[in-house]
Amino acid sequence: MSLNLNDKKAVVAEVSAQVANAQTIVVAEYRGIQVGHLTQLRAKARAQGVYLRVLKNTLARRSVEGTAFASLADAMTGPLIYSISADAVAAAKVIADFAKTNDKLVIKAGNYAGKPLDTAAVTALASIPSREVLISQLLGVMLAPVSGFARGLAALAAKKGEGAEAPAEAAAAEEAPAAA
Repeated sequence: MSLNLNDKKAVVAEVSAQVANAQTIVVAEYRGIQVGHLTQLRAKARAQGVYLRVLKNTLARRSVEGTAFASLADAMTGPLIYSISADAVAAAKVIADFAKTNDKLVIKAGNYAGKPLDTAAVTALASIPSREVLISQLLGVMLAPVSGFARGLAALAAKKGEGAEAPAEAAAAEEAPAAA
């Protein structure tokens, strides 16, 4: 079904709004993938906050025209699915994870913050842990010295506590024979 001019303008406006907020765009060829598998891919993308859409390439080119993602226009040929995300890793992760289980999805290109990415670079970007994991790892590193210091103080307090109990027990043992 072909779109009329107003529908095309609406699609370009919608995609342009997504591109304006995006850090990463990944383009993949989906030739031969069953509809059920694409539905699963869309569900995963939605759960990760990734805008995933099959677009006419001319409309996609117009959407990225004049943005940092304009270099993707050369890769926009064939039946493509566009993955757009504000999170730097999410778009690449969704596509790369799905491509591992379905060999018919072929990553063609990507763009991260205005820098063009080839297939290997998109896969490398997808292997980076998510933002939440990186934050938790950073907090773990930041808390390690503090928790180590607290454990050291607790061990020192326990050692001092044992040293104080030992003389008290010895004095009690000396008084017991004297009382007998």
